[in-house]
Amino acid sequence: MTVVNMQADEQHVPMTVDDLERLPDDGRRYELVDERLDVSPAPVSIHSLVEARLCGYLGFEVAPADFVVMQGAGINFNANRTHHRIPDVVVLNETDFEQPYLTRPPLLAIEVVSPESIIRDHHTKPREYADFGIQAYWIVTPDEEKPGIVELLLEHGEYREVQQVLGEDTFVTDFPFPIKLVSHWLLAKGPWRERIGGEGD
Repeated sequence: MTVVNMQADEQHVPMTVDDLERLPDDGRRYELVDERLDVSPAPVSIHSLVEARLCGYLGFEVAPADFVVMQGAGINFNANRTHHRIPDVVVLNETDFEQPYLTRPPLLAIEVVSPESIIRDHHTKPREYADFGIQAYWIVTPDEEKPGIVELLLEHGEYREVQQVLGEDTFVTDFPFPIKLVSHWLLAKGPWRERIGGEGD
């Protein structure tokens, strides 16, 4: 089956989450935006590395026991299941975990930017995530010279940028729980486990 990014009207075939289950398991990310298929290529290795370190650090080092941190969790944004997104990492209360997909807003959604996702991650998804009620949104840029994190928090239905931290500076937030994070160590070689929290020599 040939899969394309259906953006033009002539390509529009209304879809629901049920249709996604019939698509090939080829590593690409298949999402839905108002019944339209939105396809992203399989992530490159640096993108996967940043996702894994974020998920591991947040999930196993700093999250309280009643929180869940997950990679690649599908979220149905509406009851018709025609709007479906898959953030790179999400953080939610344990009581909000559902199968097979989430239907309630996680507390935090994180997207790791890739060259083809810049517009989507910086403009499209913030609007969608804010409308859905996700309280916090991080945009992580895995630049090898100076990686960065932008933190957005929901206020009156819109995101407000709270901070942008680059390189070896320490990112500090209290939501959804206290976190200290040095973005340099999301992709740098070396003792990242000891240094990612901004501690150690």
